[in-house]
Amino acid sequence: MLSQARQSSLQGRLALLFADRGWMDEVPEGARHHLEGALCVVKRQRHDVTWEADCIRRALQTIDTPIVMLKGAAYVLADLPPARGRIFSDVDIMVERKALSNVENALFAAGWLCEERDAYNIRYYREWMHELPPMRHVQRGTAIDVHHTITPPTSRFKVDGDALLKRIQPIPGQPGLYTLHPVDMVLHSAAHLFLEGEFARGLRDLLDLNDLIGHFSKRPDFWEELLDRAEQLGLQIPLSHALHHLQRLFSTAAPQHLLARVKSLDRSVLSRRVMSALLAVALRPDHAHCDGPLTGTSRWLLYVRSHHLRMPAHLVIPHLVRKALMRVQTKEVP
Repeated sequence: MLSQARQSSLQGRLALLFADRGWMDEVPEGARHHLEGALCVVKRQRHDVTWEADCIRRALQTIDTPIVMLKGAAYVLADLPPARGRIFSDVDIMVERKALSNVENALFAAGWLCEERDAYNIRYYREWMHELPPMRHVQRGTAIDVHHTITPPTSRFKVDGDALLKRIQPIPGQPGLYTLHPVDMVLHSAAHLFLEGEFARGLRDLLDLNDLIGHFSKRPDFWEELLDRAEQLGLQIPLSHALHHLQRLFSTAAPQHLLARVKSLDRSVLSRRVMSALLAVALRPDHAHCDGPLTGTSRWLLYVRSHHLRMPAHLVIPHLVRKALMRVQTKEVP
């Protein structure tokens, strides 16, 4: 259980569950040390994220753009349920696309450097992706991803970043920092999980979605607004996948009178069934004890699908060939 939780970045959440239920004293000593260590990591990372957000705000204070915190950093700063026990690898922000150059220069001046050295990969990010190449601070070693929208501009599900920025909400107690609108936050989480093609932390991300929906659905108009917004942004299919697996694993579902609308998000019966089967496998922890005979194939198909959705054929085919060759060359290096 501990190794599966670690592979899914859920060790902090698991530790908090045991602590909240008063179970920690019943855990064998060796395992308890791992859980207690995870609680220390969670506490430390929460402090680090808050500090890092303040550093980013100060670095960008002269740039005329809102600073929108995304995913884990947004959950922590806005004190949302997914923040509990969350383990981080980086901080994600979104700014206006027209401000990208100024933002990058300001972050560089504050100590963040581009990690990517390969010229092709740098071009890949700058021309085709929804974010700059990842940056890492030279002293603290903290990573930041700077987005200008939530899906690639070349994607079949491209989203206008300006449409998202029009509905951002200030974070209480964090002047100058914002989150996406609640329904946009849910849609971003769904798009990130089901369009990225990487499922090492898929179960954690699905739990994030479940927490967000459980929290925001207390608003009486939430479900109607979510479905309307998915249609406006063209994100019906990733939302369809998300709601299917939330119901399958956690019994989280839209109100009865909206189930027909939920079903119509993806009208292709064949697509729904194939994706349901593939994702049911891929969302398991990336661990040998969870693997079956089709695990590798399912994840490979979803990986290829993600690139097919992300880029048109004339871009994605040479891109995947190049990545495969680079992987082979890396393995050959002694």
